[in-house]
Amino acid sequence: MAILGNANTLTGNFLISLQAIGSVASSRYGDLITAGLIMAVALTIGFTIHFLMKVYLSTIAKRTGTVLDEMLVSALKKPMYLLVIVTGVYLSLAQINTLAGYVPVITRMYQVLVIVIFAYAASKVISSVINWGVKKQSATDSKVALTFLPLTGKILSIFIYIIAFIAVLDQLNIKVTALIASLGVASLAIALALQDTLANFFAGIYIMADRPVRIGDFVRLENGEDGYVDEIGWRSTKVRTLPNNVIVIPNSKLAQSVITNYYLPSEEMSFLVKGGVAYGSDLDKVEKVTVRTAKEVQQTVEGATKGFEPLVRFNEFGDSNINFSIIMRVDEPVAKYHVIHELIKKLAKAYEKDGIEISWPVRKVYVKKS
Repeated sequence: MAILGNANTLTGNFLISLQAIGSVASSRYGDLITAGLIMAVALTIGFTIHFLMKVYLSTIAKRTGTVLDEMLVSALKKPMYLLVIVTGVYLSLAQINTLAGYVPVITRMYQVLVIVIFAYAASKVISSVINWGVKKQSATDSKVALTFLPLTGKILSIFIYIIAFIAVLDQLNIKVTALIASLGVASLAIALALQDTLANFFAGIYIMADRPVRIGDFVRLENGEDGYVDEIGWRSTKVRTLPNNVIVIPNSKLAQSVITNYYLPSEEMSFLVKGGVAYGSDLDKVEKVTVRTAKEVQQTVEGATKGFEPLVRFNEFGDSNINFSIIMRVDEPVAKYHVIHELIKKLAKAYEKDGIEISWPVRKVYVKKS
């Protein structure tokens, strides 16, 4: 209420100066003339402030390195104009003798309107900051901001108007203690009823802030399924799998899950292609042919990382083959399927050409003669 007190002090000084003008008028219509002069001055000040903010302040704001100050100036033009006009109307009505008995009521209504205007101004400022944040995040292609920032702005605006409503009731001498207590009990009941929903909402805020996954990332879930993150909402996250199905995961569960994000720290990834050759094969020759073929695939197939040198590592004596792994690299995770496809085709041809055998499962049975 300190703001209202300062406003009343300023309006009182303004009133004293204008009363001197009104005193020169006839005693019969002096109050009306004073009221008219006050209203005229208020309109003049209001239009002047609106003009200055629209022309000069907006021009100055455009010269800065950010659009935020320009948006704030635009947001405050209307509330400032309304505040001046409402103050002018209040001071004008206070000068009319026939309304002298209603001055306390008029003053109270003026204070209520001032509270509403300040709440409106605060809401506009928050909306401007949120819109600025959305535009800034949109420049970085962050679709998450488009979901959560507007929702956060609406919640803050609702909170401001609730505070303003309580302040208005206080100005109207309506006891708000019981109302606040009732709101507290109701809020607790709602919080318990919406426990899962609120958990998902705050988990969504955590996902947006910490960014373990982002829109467009290719991820693998705990159950082994993988796909692209299509949407991060206030309640759930949607992952589109390669067969074009959508997995809907509550944000609270996603925040507690172990997820593999193939796009962090970058989209490039290495992967293994397992193979095997028959016992008795010349392993040096196998390695040479395999590396040569893998290099050809690495440099020619779309999606493979150009310049990467494939590696072959023998790693196991299997039941029928000596097994090995080929280390390849692709520009993005899904490209590995096409690279594997081409590598297997070319390796099969190369092995057949160079006489390298890939054994099928074989069991040798020894029969002991009696």
